[in-house]
Amino acid sequence: MCALATRSRIVVVCLAALSALLLAGCGSPKKVSTQTAAASAATCTPAKLGTHTKGILTVATDAPAYPPYFEHNKPSNGEGFESAVAYAVAAKLGYTRSQVKWVVEPFDASYAPGPKSFDFDINEISITPARAKVVQFSTPYYTNPQGVIVASDSPFAHAKSLAALKSANIGVQIGTTSLSAATALIKPTHAPQVFNTSNDVVEAFKIKRVNAIVVDLATAFDLTSTELPHTTIAGQFSAPGGDNWGLLMSKGSPLTSCVDRAISSLRADGTLSKLDKRWIASANSVPELH
Repeated sequence: MCALATRSRIVVVCLAALSALLLAGCGSPKKVSTQTAAASAATCTPAKLGTHTKGILTVATDAPAYPPYFEHNKPSNGEGFESAVAYAVAAKLGYTRSQVKWVVEPFDASYAPGPKSFDFDINEISITPARAKVVQFSTPYYTNPQGVIVASDSPFAHAKSLAALKSANIGVQIGTTSLSAATALIKPTHAPQVFNTSNDVVEAFKIKRVNAIVVDLATAFDLTSTELPHTTIAGQFSAPGGDNWGLLMSKGSPLTSCVDRAISSLRADGTLSKLDKRWIASANSVPELH
């Protein structure tokens, strides 16, 4: 076959051989590829997609919905990184804002096995091998490291390595990549204290039940600038296997290829980058800990 990546080499061979047959062969894949792409794109429309409710794109997230992913605890307003991403994906699939319906799905229930009452869930859900066994993930729409929040006057505020955080009393939310990251990489002397919600973790820090929080970096920026004054992000580090976020769908969802196409298009046209810059602070000033 005459793939685009090797087109020049094949053309040289074709010219050297002066073979009309080969020249004809070099042209045919391009035509087939275009037809295939057109046919595939035609299936990614509201009329053709097998959504939970015909003609409606049902999108799930947890409640409450926190900034910078959602603003004012109202996912439907289009404000916040993930709300904006959801509507951008919907638009690529041909859905208007009025055709998008938001529903509540608790974070730790979203990746449980079984049928779903939504088309996709967007809730800072990390793509992990264990979760991928029972649910479907889209191609990543964001890659996020972990951040460690401590008091500004804490001895951990100037940590130079993950090892320097071993004696910290860490608080973290249950069922998150942050928990596995803290356990596997910081390896704290005392097992992390695990809480049901992000808000519970924050409250534990406020009453000094814990003196460090491990959370995704984007959330760390928001917490240190809003709910947790006089705190700082001691550093950032990558979760085991990376922390890529994907849109979560039911296993074998018929929407997968179309959703992947939409995200790839949003990445290629710069939309994801623009939304990142608008809603999520830059990580450049936070040291990387190893």
